[in-house]
Amino acid sequence: MFTDSEADDMVENGRLVGMVALVTGGTSGIGRAIAQRLASEGAQVAFTGRRVDRGRQVQEAIGAAGGKALFLPADHTVSADCVRAVDETVTHFGGLDILVNNAGIVTSGNAESISEEDWARTLDINVTAVWRMSRLALPHLRRSNAASIVNIASDWGVVGARDALAYAASKGAVVQISRSMALDHAHEGIRVNALCPGDTYVERWTEDGYFEGS
Repeated sequence: MFTDSEADDMVENGRLVGMVALVTGGTSGIGRAIAQRLASEGAQVAFTGRRVDRGRQVQEAIGAAGGKALFLPADHTVSADCVRAVDETVTHFGGLDILVNNAGIVTSGNAESISEEDWARTLDINVTAVWRMSRLALPHLRRSNAASIVNIASDWGVVGARDALAYAASKGAVVQISRSMALDHAHEGIRVNALCPGDTYVERWTEDGYFEGS
């Protein structure tokens, strides 16, 4: 944690001054921490989420610490919401330099027990939304001198997991999306990386049988 004076100093002199970031699933957990850290480093941060009350709280907290933030309600399984999130970020802040694809869910179940609905929903949020947001962001990122896409995967996407087949498969896909996009866009100066955190304590571990961090 930073003191108020340290936070103010980072906002003014941070490494990301003048840059614009968009974080999906930024209203709680890892996404909120990412949005706050980017803002503390001087970036102008737009972030999405489905919980309006939490989004407003995070926006106010970043503003109170001297940062610049814009909350954008969005469901990343809805194409129109993804389009709106990117468009409003660029309109409000004048560009886009960093995309963090963080929104996601964890579902439980093995190959026999997971339902088709949970399988499809997990892949839609954890995989398709990463592709959808990246595709929409790329035309704007090409105009940046320091463009970066960061995809939040998981250690389970590398080593596998027991009783979390859809989640592990989806995060493995995120790792491969990141590797492939890094090769596709390196010549354009766009960096693409995947982060693979282990178990991370957040506020909202379970709801209706699954954890959702966005």
